[in-house]
Amino acid sequence: MPITTCIFDAYGTLFDVSAAARQAADEPGMEALSDIWPALAEDWRRKQLEYSWLRAVTGAHTNFWQVTQDGLDWAMEHHGLSGAKLRDRLLQLYRDLAAYPEVPDMLTRLKERGLATGILSNGSPEMLADAVRSAGIGGLLDDVLTVESVGVFKPARAVYDLVGARFGCGADAVLFVSSNGWDAASAASYGFTTAWVNRRGDPVDRLPGRPHHEVADLTHIPDLKVF
Repeated sequence: MPITTCIFDAYGTLFDVSAAARQAADEPGMEALSDIWPALAEDWRRKQLEYSWLRAVTGAHTNFWQVTQDGLDWAMEHHGLSGAKLRDRLLQLYRDLAAYPEVPDMLTRLKERGLATGILSNGSPEMLADAVRSAGIGGLLDDVLTVESVGVFKPARAVYDLVGARFGCGADAVLFVSSNGWDAASAASYGFTTAWVNRRGDPVDRLPGRPHHEVADLTHIPDLKVF
C-alpha cells in the first residue's frame, strides 16, 4: 500500500521544546536562567513526559497543559527557581514555541507531492492551535489531532486509531514521524511506517517496536523511499 498520509508528533518534532527556556534566558531580568536554561528545559520536558505516561497508566487523565505546568513546577523547584513572573513567562513562551527552521519547507514539499499531512499530539487543542498559529504552518496541515478526544496519552493504541478514523486510511498508508524514540517505536508496533527524528544521536529505545527510518532532522523526510 503506498503512503498517502504523513502524520507528525508536535512537541520536540515540529516545535522546539527548548525554545521557551532559551528565549527567556535572553530577556532582561531573567539572569537566573542564563547558565541553567538547558538543564531546566531538559528536566521540564522529561517530567512532562513522565507525568503523561503515569497518568495514562493510572487512568488519571488531565489535559496536557496541566501536565506541562506540573512539569515546569517540578523543574523550577529542582533548580532552586521560584516566582510567578518567571513561571508565567516560561509558560507564555511555551504556548508560542518556534517550529524548527526546516518545517515549513518540508511540509510544503509533502503537500506538493499530494500527501495528506497532520499532527497527532498529546497536546491540548488550545496549546496546539497557539503553536500552529505562531509557527504559521496551519495552511500546510490537513488536520491537528489531539488525545483529548480519547482521554488518554500516547502511546495508547486508541490515540493512533485517530489517524485512520480521520483520514480514512489503513495503518500501512501512514508515515508517522516523531522525535520521541518511544513514540516512533510504539507507532511502528501499531502498524505505521515510522521515522524517528533523532536530533541528539541517542541510542534506539529497547521496545517491542523499532523505527523504520532514522533521520537527524526533518529536512529529508520528503526524500525517504516510502512515497
